[in-house]
Amino acid sequence: MKTKKITLFIVVVTVLFYGCGPSQQNKNSNQINMKSSSTLRLIYPQWQGGIITSLVTEVPADDASRGYYLGSHLLNFLAPRNGQKTVEVPVSLDVNDRKVKNGINAYDVILQQTKDALSLLNENDPERIITLGGDCSASVVPFTYLAAKYPDDVAIVWIDAHPDINVPGDAYEGYHAMALAACFGKWDDEIIRAFPAKTEPAKALVVGLNEFDPGIDVRLEEWGVKSLHPAETVDNSNAVLEWLKGTGASKVMIHFDLDVIDPAEMIAAVGIVPGGMKIDQLLRVIRDISAEYDIVSLTVAEPMPRVAIKIKNILDELPLLKD
Repeated sequence: MKTKKITLFIVVVTVLFYGCGPSQQNKNSNQINMKSSSTLRLIYPQWQGGIITSLVTEVPADDASRGYYLGSHLLNFLAPRNGQKTVEVPVSLDVNDRKVKNGINAYDVILQQTKDALSLLNENDPERIITLGGDCSASVVPFTYLAAKYPDDVAIVWIDAHPDINVPGDAYEGYHAMALAACFGKWDDEIIRAFPAKTEPAKALVVGLNEFDPGIDVRLEEWGVKSLHPAETVDNSNAVLEWLKGTGASKVMIHFDLDVIDPAEMIAAVGIVPGGMKIDQLLRVIRDISAEYDIVSLTVAEPMPRVAIKIKNILDELPLLKD
């Protein structure tokens, strides 16, 4: 069973990224249309946004906390390279530097890493961004950057079992659960003011929503954020495409949280939510969007490589390797 899960993880990431280059586009017009010559590959291994040790008990707590860091680099290793320039956001690995401030865990570290990520984007001035995270907050900087680059012409498709619209002051202080709300600029502090732009909630769609904290459904309605349950895209992507048509945007930013996938097919994230999207369903939705819209940002987030962490810990104890 473990072998099957690892194989499926490799397959979904590999299949997702094949076709990003122009040569693949010419071979198959249904491939994801991100032109490699103008696309930046952003390695963003931020892990401080998650408070997850109680959910990943198979490995030591510190390893679980930093698991997204290893997961981000694993995604980079697995994902095909199609000529994109690659840059990496420098991320602290200090597990002790996670002081809660302004209602956010590891606030000061996240603020610094946010500024570093923005500096990299400003320096490289990409037209499109592939982001390999990292916790869900890895999408916030590239999405707000591109919202400024393409004002009033971008929509967000947030493919996730969770809506990520928590805000400071909610019981959970993990920034990764606030990521989409941060894209909206829904509170005012130094992190939010660092972003070059924001997106209106009416231009964001949560696809695969299958779990949320009490009261979040009310917040979705109050903010005007539309959502689709996995069952609503089982047969086709019509609901997604109809919503996109209504936004008037020509460009789309896609966030893909690995926990949206049905755990009966694959467990590769922290969240294990039954009844999620099937892999073929997920890929079809993204490809159908790509066939009609310009995908300017694609994030893969929340990889939690439990088996890889265990293997690393074994390697750390082997003679010759350890000495």
